[in-house]
Amino acid sequence: MTSNKTLIKHITDAIQERKGQQITLVDLTGLDNSVCDYFVICEGTSNTQILAITDHIEDYVREHCKAKPYSCEGQRNALWIAMDYGDIMVHIFNHEARQFYDLEHLWSDAALTEIPSLS
Repeated sequence: MTSNKTLIKHITDAIQERKGQQITLVDLTGLDNSVCDYFVICEGTSNTQILAITDHIEDYVREHCKAKPYSCEGQRNALWIAMDYGDIMVHIFNHEARQFYDLEHLWSDAALTEIPSLS
């Protein structure tokens, strides 16, 4: 079984390879009653890029970790896609939806780590 740290590393590598921006890791492990242990949040500049990031995460993680998401929601409009890897939820937003939902602020008690974009 793949550790959460390894899975997060491969998820963020996949996001960086597709030029996802504003990558943030939200560590929820210190909070009571959180929905999972970690959020990985990023944004794309277009619906096409958001779908490409999503597809690449799924392929990359399956190849490197032999894991696939339990579910993946939001591909129809590609404004906010949520991928459920159990202990890890991946959120891929367009800029406006990310600002509107502001998950980092909603979970502001959690430890936030900014992960550099490659571009």
